[in-house]
Amino acid sequence: MFKRKVSLFIVIAIILSMLVGCADDTIKENDNIIDEQGAEVKEDIEIEDMAGRIVLIPAKVDKAFSTSPTGTILLYSLNPEKMLGWNYDLREGEKRFIDEKYHSLPNLGGAGKNAINIEEVLKLDPTVLIMMEELDDGSISKAEELEEQTGKPVILLDSSLYRLEEAYNILGKVLREEEKAGELANYCRETMEDIEKKAPKIKEEEKVRVYYAEGPNGLETEPSGSWHAETIDIVGGENVAEVAIKGNKGKSEVSIEQLLKWNPDIIISWDDERGGYYSEIFKDPAWQDIKAVRDKEIYEIPNSPFNWFDRPPSSNRILGVKWIGNLLYPDAFDYNIKEEVKEFYDKFYHYQLNDEELDDLLKNSIRH
Repeated sequence: MFKRKVSLFIVIAIILSMLVGCADDTIKENDNIIDEQGAEVKEDIEIEDMAGRIVLIPAKVDKAFSTSPTGTILLYSLNPEKMLGWNYDLREGEKRFIDEKYHSLPNLGGAGKNAINIEEVLKLDPTVLIMMEELDDGSISKAEELEEQTGKPVILLDSSLYRLEEAYNILGKVLREEEKAGELANYCRETMEDIEKKAPKIKEEEKVRVYYAEGPNGLETEPSGSWHAETIDIVGGENVAEVAIKGNKGKSEVSIEQLLKWNPDIIISWDDERGGYYSEIFKDPAWQDIKAVRDKEIYEIPNSPFNWFDRPPSSNRILGVKWIGNLLYPDAFDYNIKEEVKEFYDKFYHYQLNDEELDDLLKNSIRH
């Protein structure tokens, strides 16, 4: 009787081990669900996006396309293998810090006046579309219109610096990249928490007066309160531009007379490759009586592979708040900026900077 019980136990154990083995094989097969006949089960999963919409997406997302560079940067940082294409033709400075195998991804539109090429997008058959922007009353309507137009699920993400943690975690679920998403989400959260802890320590009399020089002649800018220049506000800088916020695209025009009156302590400028006025500021006689110019406190905003300060409003600006904080208030924001840049490029851009590249990247952007 005892032997029969032992034999029965062994048989049950063997059957259970076989079942476990089958289950393991199922999990290993690209995380797909396989039925008893060996066919893949095409199950959808529910994702709640940042607009509170419940979106059904396939359990396995092979390829995704973002309708703007803001979301494309998140896709690239999580897993460039799952990115369908870019929103514009990459400049040489951008290519420098992006793996060569992604240079040839197609330009599918979605940046500036470069409209999305829906026909080409559909030919490449993305599993899901990402729409990342400043969420407002019209965002849901735009997402629903795009879903109707393409027949593809659309995930809405908020581009706010303060919600990047949430954006990464949601996109991580969509792409099945939860571990990497968690790493980047934590970095974003910890950075903003650290900045918010240090910024209030800046005393009113210590405030640095900053002018943000945009455009080909440096006489376009953004005021305090505009998201284009919000990193100045966040770290406690005093934005000198007394102009009205000019819609979503920004770039309010100012005169040299206004700039002379504002007399900023520091000027941060678009770099030359972007079409900025950085190099010319040092030569232009009209600028020479400005305090920042006299004191040689003019700095180029790093722009490779993506701008640290402004457009596009994505995770690239997380490094930007550390850079601008350290530039304005090195005692309060006492980061080793070179080490911070190396870490960020490794985590977010999958690129390990060597010392020569790092020095070249920062040559006009930090005090020496």
